[in-house]
Amino acid sequence: MKAEVILILGGARSGKSFFAQQLATKLRRRVLFIATATPMDEEMRRRIELHQKTRPSAWRTLEAPTGVAKAMREHIADAEVVILDCLTLLVANLMSPSHDPAELEGVDYEAVEREMTTELEAILGCVEDSSVSLIIVSNEVGAGLVPPYPSGRAFRDLLGEANQFIAERADKVYMMVAGLPLELKTLSTRDD
Repeated sequence: MKAEVILILGGARSGKSFFAQQLATKLRRRVLFIATATPMDEEMRRRIELHQKTRPSAWRTLEAPTGVAKAMREHIADAEVVILDCLTLLVANLMSPSHDPAELEGVDYEAVEREMTTELEAILGCVEDSSVSLIIVSNEVGAGLVPPYPSGRAFRDLLGEANQFIAERADKVYMMVAGLPLELKTLSTRDD
């Protein structure tokens, strides 16, 4: 089976991660799961534990809140599929590695965008170099309310740019709505 890049978008609790796991299981046996979440508080710890329990025990898990491409290159080994869950938190981690809201006051968003683009190019480069299939999970946050703070608007914009960057290069793009996947690239009327 040909290696491919698959992007799965959707809102919170839309079934993105579950669908990514189903796809990975159908694609191949040897899966490397790259988690970008960090346990910032007790609620997030519970979310991480719940996600961990839903993964097959044979899958390898790599915690990489940032530096995903470097970690992927170092740990890809014999993986046939890599799941990156999730791009949303990777972008948030690039904006504020310590998760300190005060840190966001002086963030150079153009520098973060350059770092994000470099990271995304490197991640996709890993796929080309290794012929592994890559499934990326990300949130679609642009359809909601306009955030009231500059850092929230910057995050929304950066994630939107990241999603577009990956979607343009992906073989398939799914939008999850209420647990149902809708494949967008085949429906797109956009001229290439």
